[in-house]
Amino acid sequence: MNTQPAATKGVTSSDAVFGAPCWVSLMTRDLRAAQAFYGAVFGWKFRPARLGEEFSVALAAGKPVAGIGALATALQVAVAWTPYFAVRNADETAARIRERSGTVAVGPVSLVLGRGALAADRDGAVFGIWEGQLLSGWENWRDAAPAWVRLQTRDAFEAAIFYGEVLEWASGRPGCCDVEYEEDDVVLRSGGHVVARLSSGALEAAPDPTIRPRWQVHFSVADVDACVRTALEHGGSVVDHQPGVRATLRDPDGGLFTVTTLTLAE
Repeated sequence: MNTQPAATKGVTSSDAVFGAPCWVSLMTRDLRAAQAFYGAVFGWKFRPARLGEEFSVALAAGKPVAGIGALATALQVAVAWTPYFAVRNADETAARIRERSGTVAVGPVSLVLGRGALAADRDGAVFGIWEGQLLSGWENWRDAAPAWVRLQTRDAFEAAIFYGEVLEWASGRPGCCDVEYEEDDVVLRSGGHVVARLSSGALEAAPDPTIRPRWQVHFSVADVDACVRTALEHGGSVVDHQPGVRATLRDPDGGLFTVTTLTLAE
């Protein structure tokens, strides 16, 4: 796990928003190179995280947007953007993941602000869990966050059962996330706000990693095409591009991410 999650305005603990995504983070091999690339594409600035020299927090207009940590080599995992979900108890959540045929690759481990783990669901999509204090500064993330997440999976409805049981979605407990169905998508809401989507159609054994089950991290931008040009100028590549609307890009180290003018509600 490469940095702490972010906070909702007025929220200080993962318990207050359990089940909802609370942070996005990149595991890379070269922290400085990643900072140079994403700083150019998004105009991000960086400050050290409280987890050591190989961790940093990306800032947009002075507010935390994401975390970047040079952990891919040490953990022997692929370079990837990963969403983290707030949980009441990391150990209990990790146990539920294993009981339902998911895997826990790292943790739960104790960090400065709480406990976290890196896991994968039954189809191999990687995600993180976090129990503890939320990093202050990423305010109003439920309705105005600079990043949002979508699960591309084999069967969205089957995946919703897995995540629902693991993360206590639609559990009836006060403050839990609600699940809705929109045609082929499963929509996750927290406090009335759409916070994630699950979509069917991924191919589990596809040679192309972009269409395998995975959590996609989307960053909201004003100019998609400008981001594409800058990414290409700084060693990135384009996987898919709908001019003016969205583009899936690959950073020089292989990390996939999407820039878009769309929101989770669209």
